[in-house]
Amino acid sequence: MTRVVLATAYGGPEVLAVVDRPVGDPGPGQARVEVRAAGVNPADWKSYTGAFGTDPAALPKRLGFEVSGVVTAAGPDVGLAVGDEVIGFRVSGGYADELVVPASALVPKPASLGWAPAAGLMLTGATAVHALTATGVGRGDTVLVHGAAGGVGLMAVQLAALRSARVVGTVGGHGADLVRRFGAEPVRYGDGLAGRVRELAPGGVDAALDLVGTDEAVDVSLELVADRQRIATVAAFGRASADGIRALGGGPGADRGTELRDAARLDLAEAAGAGRLEVVVAGTFPLEDVAAAHRQGMAGHTHGKLVLVP
Repeated sequence: MTRVVLATAYGGPEVLAVVDRPVGDPGPGQARVEVRAAGVNPADWKSYTGAFGTDPAALPKRLGFEVSGVVTAAGPDVGLAVGDEVIGFRVSGGYADELVVPASALVPKPASLGWAPAAGLMLTGATAVHALTATGVGRGDTVLVHGAAGGVGLMAVQLAALRSARVVGTVGGHGADLVRRFGAEPVRYGDGLAGRVRELAPGGVDAALDLVGTDEAVDVSLELVADRQRIATVAAFGRASADGIRALGGGPGADRGTELRDAARLDLAEAAGAGRLEVVVAGTFPLEDVAAAHRQGMAGHTHGKLVLVP
């Protein structure tokens, strides 16, 4: 038996429960992983708050798309051994002490990378890679990143800098110092944002990444970026359809970028292991405090990643 987190109904974090479930043995093409840390992402709570629908037949739901851990058993011919340290993405039901996953979802965890950062690397990192690639960000570009101090934002800031781009990042609260530490130029969101960006980048903005989904982020991007195909959103899917900008991820009409995101995993792990890419862990929670972790994430002011540590 293993502890797992279930959403037992649709609603707020109060519907979450930690229960015991059989873990099973891996079959062909599978491995069993002892979870050392599990990344927390907005998609986790959106799955039970009704954002993705409220089909009663889908209940109860297991949560968690990314983990780090140790292989405890492997099916035949999967190229893994007991004791291998791995990162899992995309997995299903990662909020657990142990789970069986497709071996194809696993990549080696660099020894230099801690469990919590490893668990928080892949979803945000792969999303950032997808957004930067879709908008063609490269050397000499100026890119505007909305939500630069969030989990995906901090990845996008760092990865854009590795591409030799100039980054202007919108922030609120205490995010400015963190964004500045990674080489971006912070700017406060709110009324007058477009003018403040123009002051920082009088030569213009080449591309924009909306990582928050607000009308302000889309409107300012449309005002500042000439080519709408160099504006991408991971949240404002209705605006993307209406305004002709790129929609990325799992929303309606969006480019899921599955192959690109999967292909990015080894490069992300190597960069994080070598210290060229940092996963900012904003907080860790034991599995039984999953509701508290979700409440903090849903408040929308977290700088970096939240991680569960079973």
